[in-house]
Amino acid sequence: MSDPHKAGFVSIIGKPNVGKSSLMNKLVGENLSIITAKAQTTRHRIMGILNADDFQIVYSDTPGLLEPKYDLHKAMMDFVKVSLEDADVILLIVELGEKYDEKLLSRIQKITTPILLLINKIDLAKGSQVADKIEYWKDLIQAEEIIPVSAATGENLSQVLTSIKKYLPEHPGFYPKEDLTDKSERFFASEIIREKIFLNYEQEIPYSSEVIIESFKEEDTIIRIRATIYVERDTQKGILIGKGGSSLKKTGTDARLDLEKFFNKKVFLETHVKVADNWRKERLKLKHFGYLDN
Repeated sequence: MSDPHKAGFVSIIGKPNVGKSSLMNKLVGENLSIITAKAQTTRHRIMGILNADDFQIVYSDTPGLLEPKYDLHKAMMDFVKVSLEDADVILLIVELGEKYDEKLLSRIQKITTPILLLINKIDLAKGSQVADKIEYWKDLIQAEEIIPVSAATGENLSQVLTSIKKYLPEHPGFYPKEDLTDKSERFFASEIIREKIFLNYEQEIPYSSEVIIESFKEEDTIIRIRATIYVERDTQKGILIGKGGSSLKKTGTDARLDLEKFFNKKVFLETHVKVADNWRKERLKLKHFGYLDN
């Protein structure tokens, strides 16, 4: 008799920049979440689905825990809240040098869902640092297990998978076995362009930008994508475009190359820049950009 099928939702949470997106991409085996060295790169809840004959794990990469300053931040924290409510297992990610932050982590203390605390970036550890950190977190978070890992090298990630499966309920799969994610091709196209903005610009530009895919037409040999990049002010529009359009051209080329890799097809990418005043603080614009349901 075969083992019963297990399936469940696993929420990956933690502060900005602790390696949540890198970790999910490694666990799923696909680059579904964009990764940059800047905090708050992830704005949505992105699901990555890992399938096997006897289990289905639906990972949720979530925005980093923060104190909201704008309506955009509130919407991002709502994605975290919903993902915690759905979760069968929580992966709480802390990085090697991180200290306990009561304000942000106190909400975790009330949760009865099994928590696996992952101490990430152990490839940077010195001496007894890993053992010391395990002791440090033991008394602060009621975790079922504390597992030191490295998203960069993949160290101990097989142990994470074994531990997750232990706590998953018996359940048929929630999605077809061939599915990798719940997000559309348009969503990934916009995220890839947004990643290039995070990598190519400094200061406020990446945080003030939003990408909307106006059209996505797949033909036999090519995908034609038209994208609009929104910023909050005219000065930002000027910086984004650059002298003679040079900055936008570089961003577009970088994005096109990654889009071709992601979709495994030639891509024609057309980009435009528009201003949406203060969009991060206005509910109507946030709704239009897909951050709010109502």
